[in-house]
Amino acid sequence: MPSSDASTSDPKTAGSSGGVQSLERAFDLLERMADAGGEVGLSELSTTSGLPLPTIHRLMRTLVVCGYVRQQPNRRYALGPRLIRLGESASRLLGTWARPYLQHLVEETGETANMALLDGDEVVYVAQAPSKHSMRMFTEVGRRVLPHSTGVGKALLATASPEEVRALLARTGMPAVTEKTITTPDGFLEALEQVRRTGYAIDDNEQEIGVRCLAVAVPDSPTAAAISISGPAGRVTEEATERIVPILQQTAKELSEALAAGG
Repeated sequence: MPSSDASTSDPKTAGSSGGVQSLERAFDLLERMADAGGEVGLSELSTTSGLPLPTIHRLMRTLVVCGYVRQQPNRRYALGPRLIRLGESASRLLGTWARPYLQHLVEETGETANMALLDGDEVVYVAQAPSKHSMRMFTEVGRRVLPHSTGVGKALLATASPEEVRALLARTGMPAVTEKTITTPDGFLEALEQVRRTGYAIDDNEQEIGVRCLAVAVPDSPTAAAISISGPAGRVTEEATERIVPILQQTAKELSEALAAGG
């Protein structure tokens, strides 16, 4: 990578993908900031990105002026408040793009299908396609829940390190929603290990008595996302699970491919 913004052609249009290089670099820095927890120093960005400090300083100064980054009193840089509106709008669109895939799940499984994202320490439902059964599950789009009592929460956290999971649980607590809710970090970590072994997560009467949920993560999603089906425990049986899980996994794969193609 060049050591400055100069290039063999127009310096404003020398992006690796044929786009505007400065824009590519600015978005790369924003993503690196997000990966680092939202706040970094210039030297950290220089180390991880390979860009020289003067280049990073110019880009960050522009992002600060636009409100997408803010400079902290300790001279470090944090993601700015203007990103919140973009993120909220993108989340709503993600749910819109996912809806045909959720509808496909309903047609194939007969049960209500949901899509959820990990937003900070909480799970937020961003899309739903309802079952056609008279007895069906309903989760309001926009509803926020703690991850320890949901199948989507387990699917979303299965790739996180034990340290990250314990820190999240320490912040949120693990209140019992039902008598079946997992309420200890060790128990939840065991459940996540099972998710990694089987490739799917289960909420077995943990959020609501009489309801079972099966969930899988959407691989390579631009933000941590999971899809699920939920229904009465009398329908979402062990036998039904064997049939439904491959459908969930294939749908998640197709949704992932569609999101990547859209990008």
